[in-house]
Amino acid sequence: MKTELENYNFQKKLTAITIVLFGIKILAWYLTSSVAILTDTLEYTINVIAGLVGLYSLYLSSLPRDQNHPYGHGKVEFLSAAIEGTLMIVSSFLIIYEGINNLEHPHEISKLDYGIYLVGLTGLINYGVGYYSIRKGKKNNSLALIASGKHMQSDTYATIGIVIGLVLIYFLKYSWIDSVVALIFAFIIIVSGYRVLRSSIAGIMDEADDKLLEIVVATFQSSRVENWIDLHNLRIIKYGGTLHLDCHLTVPWYMNVHEAHKEIDKLDKLVRDNFGESVELFVHTDGCMDFSCEVCTKTDCSVRQHNFVKKIDWTVSNISSNSKHRIPSPSGRGIKGEG
Repeated sequence: MKTELENYNFQKKLTAITIVLFGIKILAWYLTSSVAILTDTLEYTINVIAGLVGLYSLYLSSLPRDQNHPYGHGKVEFLSAAIEGTLMIVSSFLIIYEGINNLEHPHEISKLDYGIYLVGLTGLINYGVGYYSIRKGKKNNSLALIASGKHMQSDTYATIGIVIGLVLIYFLKYSWIDSVVALIFAFIIIVSGYRVLRSSIAGIMDEADDKLLEIVVATFQSSRVENWIDLHNLRIIKYGGTLHLDCHLTVPWYMNVHEAHKEIDKLDKLVRDNFGESVELFVHTDGCMDFSCEVCTKTDCSVRQHNFVKKIDWTVSNISSNSKHRIPSPSGRGIKGEG
């Protein structure tokens, strides 16, 4: 629970910063009457709401598992990210509406220098905090922190465009630039919001994380020992900041329960050393079969039935299958055997 509490405390600071920046944006709009700044402020209203939702989701995620939630509360982070991605897209359409309306009915903009300074300041702070939030989220496997960071950075991109537009208006006196810049960056926010929403849906649906699978399999492959005759039926599920890994480990059939458990402990240590403390590993052990001899590298086996033929490298494809590895039959039908 240490990681979940760390994420929650970080989100509290993030939300406080967001509220302060929101106040600065309101001040900038009040001074300038710029529609670009107004739409930026409207978008940031969503940022504040999303920050509060993210804070609540991380609070729930930090709670210990209970009878009703035996796997913990981490899934709520995916819901939080889905809300945030949706709000980003909705706010973009608000920006588009205001931008088009201002093109048809332009109004005078005042005190642009103050607006440029204030909005530019919020952009710099947003990007820095968002970058740190994404790093923190990736380190702690927190989709909520990653979503918050991406939202803040997408707001920064809009802010850059707004500042450029305000500078051009200041020197060129073309008020229509105010709306055009707002429209351009509204589409950037839509793309960013879609990506956040897509990631959250993937988590809710327990979609396989191909990159994570590749990393895990590569770790197992490079660190395998001779008593790990076979590893298969590997599955990985994310629950917020917690990873749940389960697999079937084939060990020599003559090992007793304690000896087999030592091999599980080795595998558990490997996982924790490489993927941190927020990992749950569930391992089902199988005894080796006669056909396992041909892929078994164990040199001191006194009950070997067949000669060693070939070591089969573990890949995402064959380690995810629910079958023990074996040498292909003469007919060329696969490399799998009995489950």
